[in-house]
Amino acid sequence: MTENTAPRTLATTQTSFEIIELLKERGGGRVTELAGELDLAPSTVHSHLATLIEAGYLTQEGDIYQLGLAFLELGEHVRTRKEPYAIAESYTEQLAAETDSRAVFAVEEHGRGVYMYTFSGDHAVWTYSSVGKRFPLHVTAAGKSILSQLPDARVEEIIDQHGLEPKTDNTITSRDVLLEELATIDEQGYAINREEQLDGVKAVGVPVFGPDRQVLGAFSVASPANRMKGEWFEDELPEIILATANEFELEISLT
Repeated sequence: MTENTAPRTLATTQTSFEIIELLKERGGGRVTELAGELDLAPSTVHSHLATLIEAGYLTQEGDIYQLGLAFLELGEHVRTRKEPYAIAESYTEQLAAETDSRAVFAVEEHGRGVYMYTFSGDHAVWTYSSVGKRFPLHVTAAGKSILSQLPDARVEEIIDQHGLEPKTDNTITSRDVLLEELATIDEQGYAINREEQLDGVKAVGVPVFGPDRQVLGAFSVASPANRMKGEWFEDELPEIILATANEFELEISLT
């Protein structure tokens, strides 16, 4: 295979993952339902389901197929496969307790953000876990923090691949405006989400680095917009997250 030749992909494998993703979105499903949404023959879908059950990745209750617990083991392995990822858990929990808000640690993969850890304080906007959920980088404080530390060519590639879809009226949808904000974030060391992902929610995010000074991910803290104002929002909260990020970076530098 030459350097410019794309690797060959397998349609059957792609179909299996499409079925897995659909089962996740639906919380389970029947053969005919899955076949209809994927525009596939029921016999084809059934063969994929049978294969995944045989491998231990699905379960079946009557005519309903669901994801199996094997994915839980895989997910935990992925989340802790890098030591800094495992170390980030306690610091995320510390941020939630110290700020009484929702704290997250997120990383970038395939041009999307991924929540690795989430903890909720007393003033958290929502309390359910979104671990593993993917999100557009340009709409969150954590995502913009990460983008601000990526090479310019990589940022352009991500924008070209995923676009700048608006989530609220405040979402940045202009490439030039986003690039200008990323430069500001790089200079000041933290990012602000001004109701760009969810109406009524603001956040502050800070990038974190490994010993090689490559960005690992970002910590962020979110709370209702009516709480995120004044000196607390403009000065105190960024300082709290920056201090936590520094502690985290120091610990991983010593491991």
